[in-house]
Amino acid sequence: MSVPDAMPLPVAGVGVGEELKQAKEKEDAEKYSFMATVTKAPKKQIQFADDMQEFTKFPTKTGRRSLSRSISQSSTDSYSSAASYTDSSDDEVSPREKQQTNSKGSSNFCVKNIKQAEFGRREIEIAEQGIFYTGRESGNQRDLHDGVRQSMEKQKQVASAEDMSALISLRKRAQGEKPLAGAKIVGCTHITAQTAVLIETLCALGAQCRWSACNIYSTQNEVAAALAEAGVAVFAWKGESEDDFWWCIDRCVNMDGWQANMILDDGGDLTHWVYKKYPNVFKKIRGIVEESVTGVHRLYQLSKAGKLCVPAMNVNDSVTKQKFDNLYCCRESILDGLKRTTDVMFGGKQVVVCGYGEVGKGCCAALKALGAIVYITEIDPICALQACMDGFRVVKLNEVIRQVDVVITCTGNKNVVTREHLDRMKNSCIVCNMGHSNTEIDVTSLRTPELTWERVRSQVDHVIWPDGKRVVLLAEGRLLNLSCSTVPTFVLSITATTQALALIELYNAPEGRYKQDVYLLPKKMDEYVASLHLPSFDAHLTELTDDQAKYLGLNKNGPFKPNYYRY
Repeated sequence: MSVPDAMPLPVAGVGVGEELKQAKEKEDAEKYSFMATVTKAPKKQIQFADDMQEFTKFPTKTGRRSLSRSISQSSTDSYSSAASYTDSSDDEVSPREKQQTNSKGSSNFCVKNIKQAEFGRREIEIAEQGIFYTGRESGNQRDLHDGVRQSMEKQKQVASAEDMSALISLRKRAQGEKPLAGAKIVGCTHITAQTAVLIETLCALGAQCRWSACNIYSTQNEVAAALAEAGVAVFAWKGESEDDFWWCIDRCVNMDGWQANMILDDGGDLTHWVYKKYPNVFKKIRGIVEESVTGVHRLYQLSKAGKLCVPAMNVNDSVTKQKFDNLYCCRESILDGLKRTTDVMFGGKQVVVCGYGEVGKGCCAALKALGAIVYITEIDPICALQACMDGFRVVKLNEVIRQVDVVITCTGNKNVVTREHLDRMKNSCIVCNMGHSNTEIDVTSLRTPELTWERVRSQVDHVIWPDGKRVVLLAEGRLLNLSCSTVPTFVLSITATTQALALIELYNAPEGRYKQDVYLLPKKMDEYVASLHLPSFDAHLTELTDDQAKYLGLNKNGPFKPNYYRY
């Protein structure tokens, strides 16, 4: 009887079952031979605390650019966030060294790349009109069925909750009157698609504008290019150096034949520059509008010292700014910024938030919702009590600095996180700032020879101690959400509308209405800004009857709350 080739011949002294078993083992050994070196290698015990540095070293291959950068490079390199379109072909060339002109032949601007203007214009249009309806009828839309077209027309009438329809509504209502005709506004804000809508609204209302960025990392290069193409004198790009930052501000202010008479500031740097470098120009300013805690603090200091010679509007403490931009915006954007830069999972993480004002409240609410264990530091007993009632533990930073995974500052103060704190942090602790200024984290103390800076991702630096410990620093201590991510368009519409109204009010106010001091936005204007945004939610206000209004001692049309009311 013949035996099939596939059947192994029996071996003397070995049963058929045992023979098949051996054949299978031999087949598996050949199949997985590549694992032989792994299985034969001696087992090595994993070590943690003492040898942590072994896990944090990256080999650098010959001929490959090292990830480690010098301190000076780390502080000035330009990196673009996911929110910004970039053309890397000329990243190494400073915009100050380029000769660029727009389609009209003007070179009165300095941006990264004027060729990005078309892309930036599209972003501005989306910010204006919402991502669900562009307002521009394409060829495909012209071919739509009538029912679909009617649905889109209805969508056009009911504003999307992600657009800036309220600011556009203000533009349409007031552009015929040109309430800012003759106004020469010099501005220093974040330059994003949303602020571009504000700038173009001011221009539509009759103003001439010159603009720079208040943050070296928050500029969307394509948006700056679109503004320059439209004729706005804008001097800004993402990744400016400190010298570039002040140069851009100076170019906005110092121009032959043009003198600013209004200032729109975010952080107080522009106001400070004009006050120090151009005192004659400062004296002729008709009004200043400031939207940040830091900038408002500087204005109050000038006022207290008797050096504020122009009226100023404190937009930061208006209700629509405090409750919506500071609270609701930060509640959403804090997570966006942290996720984009670190991919961190928050469930079970220990986070300390320094400051429980409106920004801090927003950050804590978001972190708590994702399961983080949140601690609060506070100097104000009222805010501290609010934190306790909201379920957070109020501590001193020194008490928890060794154990927390994330440190977030949002106080508007300086040196909240010092070198001593940074030295005591655990390995891989994430440190970031949600306040406007970069003074809250003592980043300067980290620029020493014994520490190594390693850029690992856009706006993410690993600061490495001699023992191998790493601290993850985001945006070099600057404002996290606008440096590393984006913020909701709808919330920025509220702030931008408030700023526009404040400028109109100060510019058109009769002489004597506002003295040389700092003022809050009138309550009636706050309510007007809010009312412009209610249609986005199809909200319907209840109206007082004459008898009810008389009983409460109110005007039926508002204001509905006294100035001392706490929302």
